[in-house]
Amino acid sequence: MPKTLPETATGLDDLLALVARLRAPDGCPWDRKQQFADLRSYLLEEAHEVAAAIDGQDLDELAGELGDLLFQIAFIGHLAEEAGAFRLRDSIDRVHRKMIERHPHVFGDSAPLTKASDVATAWERRKVEQQPQRDSILDGIATSLPELVAAYRLTQKAAGVGFDWPDAERVLDKLEEEAGELRQAITACSGTDNRETREALGEELGDLLFTVVNLARKLDVDPGSALARTNLKFRRRFHHVERRLRRQGRTVNDADLAEMEALWEEAKQQVVEETR
Repeated sequence: MPKTLPETATGLDDLLALVARLRAPDGCPWDRKQQFADLRSYLLEEAHEVAAAIDGQDLDELAGELGDLLFQIAFIGHLAEEAGAFRLRDSIDRVHRKMIERHPHVFGDSAPLTKASDVATAWERRKVEQQPQRDSILDGIATSLPELVAAYRLTQKAAGVGFDWPDAERVLDKLEEEAGELRQAITACSGTDNRETREALGEELGDLLFTVVNLARKLDVDPGSALARTNLKFRRRFHHVERRLRRQGRTVNDADLAEMEALWEEAKQQVVEETR
C-alpha cells in the first residue's frame, strides 16, 4: 500500500483508494476502528448537512457537503468489501440497472410519459409488479425515516396504486374535518390530565399533520422543503428581533410580547423592501 496518494482525485476509484489506505494496517487507527454501526450517525449527519446546503441555496457549500457524504458512502462500501459481502461497484451496477428498468418510457419501448405525476404512478405500479414477495407496498419505507418524510412517502406509495383523494380541494375538506376533531379533543382535554384523553389529543393532532402532508403532495410541494424554508424564515425574523433589542441594551427576556411582535412585523417589512 503506497504511503502517498494523488492530492487531486479524478473519480470514484481515487476516493476508494483513499479509504483503503486509511483502513490499511499502517493506516489511521481511528479509521481502522470504525464499523458499520459507527458510521450510521456520520452518514445521517452528512445527509442533513447536504439538505441544509440545499435549503440555503448555497451551491459552493453543497459541493463540499456532497463530497463529505460521498466519503461516508465509499467508507461503508469498503467495509462491505472487507466483509466479503459486496463491492461498492456492485451497488452502482445494481442501481444503474434498476433505474433503466424503472424508466421504460425513456430506455424501453413503453409509451412516452409527459407528466411527472404519471411517471410517479407508473413507478409505484412497476415496483409492485417487480416485488411480489413483499407483504405490503409500504414495506420498502424505512422506519428510521424522519416522520415528515415517512408520511410523505407513505402517501406517495398509496397514491401510486390509486388510493388517493381526487384533488387538493378534497384534501382541504378533510383538513377542515380534522381541525374540527382536534378542537373537540382540545376541549375534552381542558382541565384534565387523563392519559387516554391526552393520547386522543395526540392522535387527532397526528391526523391533522398527516393530512397536511397529503395536501402538500397533491399540490406537488415537498413538505420537508417547505417547512425548512419556513424554519429559515422564522430564524431570520427572530434574529432581527434579538438584534434590535440588543441595540437597546436589552434581551428578549426584557421585552413584552407587544414589543417583540412589533419588531417581528418590522423584520417582515424589511424583507419586503429588500425584494422590491
